[in-house]
Formats: sequence, structure tokens, C-alpha cells
Amino acid sequence: MMTKNLLPLALGGLAIGTTEFVIMGLLPDVAQSLSISIPEAGHLISSYAFGVVVGAPLLVAFSVKHPPKKTLIALMIIFTIFNALSALSPNYYTLMVARFLAGLPHGAFFGVGTVVAVNLAKPGKQAQAIAAMFSGLALANLAMVPLVTFIGHHFSWRVAFGIVAFLGLITLFSLKLWLPNIPPVATPSLKDDLAFFKTKKALNIIAITAIGFGGLFAWFSYIAPYLTHIAGFSENSVSYIMILAGAGMVVGNYLGGFMADRMKPVLAAGILMISMVLILVAVFLFSDTKTSALILTFGCGVLSMAVGTPINIMMLKAAKDSQMMGAAFMQASFNVANSLGAFFGGIPLVYGLGYNYPSLVGAFMAFIGFILILIHYQKSKVE
Repeated sequence: MMTKNLLPLALGGLAIGTTEFVIMGLLPDVAQSLSISIPEAGHLISSYAFGVVVGAPLLVAFSVKHPPKKTLIALMIIFTIFNALSALSPNYYTLMVARFLAGLPHGAFFGVGTVVAVNLAKPGKQAQAIAAMFSGLALANLAMVPLVTFIGHHFSWRVAFGIVAFLGLITLFSLKLWLPNIPPVATPSLKDDLAFFKTKKALNIIAITAIGFGGLFAWFSYIAPYLTHIAGFSENSVSYIMILAGAGMVVGNYLGGFMADRMKPVLAAGILMISMVLILVAVFLFSDTKTSALILTFGCGVLSMAVGTPINIMMLKAAKDSQMMGAAFMQASFNVANSLGAFFGGIPLVYGLGYNYPSLVGAFMAFIGFILILIHYQKSKVE
């Protein structure tokens, strides 16, 4: 349940979710503006994701001794500055750098925010508190991404990043006003933190996220050309259809939190991951009519958010005393998934195959994620 204390974290998720996902709906516009191909524009998605991967552990390591409120404010300042610079980038290469730098605070924000949300939650409601924070990501895809995609398509993609910078400013003020002053969360040394992430359990959860969740990004990274070239929608329809995907994400966000609080997180993750495999295969096979494409877009939206919370809880339980670093590594892993999905999903396009083929690649990646969940489940039973 959303409270005033959790609202600043949700607003941060709204801003971060908007910058992360709006580029996907604007790939054709960016490609045309900068005189590059759509697969090349897809590298901008990977650049942001790489920034998250680099920034998550490093910025958390530097911030553990500081109060969470000050840390979150500092991270949002970095986010706001580099999204503003993205709007002003004169060419493809400077935009790549700006996207990388804008991604640096992403994982650390959610890493610190996840631990703050858990500490603010009532007993037995930790998963729902995390879901409340991530509701900003879901709402970004329901409202802000379609709106900003529409504005970016009809005016300029640069305006879209300007709006994101403004959302960053709003988040800064809300953090200052409403987030409680909490003392620094007790954490082990950086050496002990990193030692945990060399264990098989941690590496398995990271692999589940990076590979399995990458399946949905293989589909979502190319959703705009998929909707226009395969399903037959007009370019002007894409921003409206993104609302449908966002509505699915809102439903999925609370579904994932509900399931993770009521069954073993690994079981919830397994159910949702195999569902992801099936729906991505369905996207490949049945996207040639508008009705089926809309239904499948909603379903993919549901699963894209639902699977995140159980996997986050799996990591928090495994990390124990390294929860903040664990949550940060999870965000890094989700963005490795973003990068891998965009990269592998783009390979069929390079060879001239249709825009429904990225979803087939995604189904294969999600199936690998499901197998890794089964392995994790079997090992947890032995332990």
C-alpha cells in the first residue's frame, strides 16, 4: 500500500522508468533524426543499461556510510543532470555517452530504495512495500511513457528527455519533503559484500535475471516497429498502445507482490517465468492481427513487472546482511537483461527477418531463465 513515506521512491521510479522505456517507442524518431539505422539506435538502450550495470555496485559502495535520504537525493541530482544533457546531445555519440551517464544512478537508487522500503514496511508486507516503490515504474509505462512518446514523436525526442529531467526535479523536492531521515543501514565491508556475489547462489539469481528477464526486453526493445510492421498499426497508434502495455505492468506489479508474499518467491518466479516463455512464443505466432497483438501486448506488460518482485525477494533473502548491495546488483542484472535483450533481439533484424522474431529469441532466453529457477529451487530444497 502506498504511503507518503514511500511516495518519493515511487516518483523516482516514475522518472527512471520513463527515461528507461521511452527510448524504445522513439527508436524510429531518434534513428531518423541522427541518420542511423534502427538497430544502431537500439544501442542507446544498451548504453543506458551498461551505465546501470557499472553504477549500481560502485555508487552503492560509496554511499553505504551515508544516510539513505542524502544518498537518494545525490543520485537523483546525477540522474536529472544527465537526462537534461541527453536532450541537448548534438549527435549519436554524445547521446550514447549521456545515456550511459544517466544510467549510473539507476541501480543504486533502487538498491538503496529497496532497503528503505523494506525497513518502512509492516511485518509480512515487505514484498508489497517493494511493489509500491516499483509502482512508479509501472505507472511510467501506463501514463508517462505513452504521453512522452506521443510528445517526442510529434515534436522532438529531445523534448522527451527534457520532460524526464523535469520529473527528476519533482522527485528531488519530494525526497527532501517526505522521505524520513533514516540512519545509515548497517552493512558488511565491501570485501564481504563482494565475496557473497561470488557464491553460486548469488550468481544463479543474477543469471536468472539477466538471461530470463532479457527475454521480455528482446520483445519490448523493438515494440514500435513490431506494432507497425507486423500488427499493422499506424505510427501514431504506438503511443496509445503503450498505455495498454503500461496497464498490464500496473496489474503485474501488484500481482508479483501479492504472489511473493503468499508463496515461496522461487515458486512465484518459476510460474511467472514459464508464463513469459509461452506468451513470447504466442507473440511470434499470433501477432498478425491487431486484436491478438493488443491482447499479447497487455499480457507481456503484466509479466514484465510481475516477475521482478519475487526475484528481488529471492536476492534479498539470499543476501541477508548485504541487502543493499544485493538490491543494487539486481538492478544491474535487470539492465544486463535490457542490454542482452536489445542486442540478441536485434540479431534477426540484421539478417532481414521480421520484427516478430525478437520475441522468439526472447522466448528462448526466458526458457533458460526458467531452467535456472528450477536449479535454484532444487538447491534450496537440499539446503
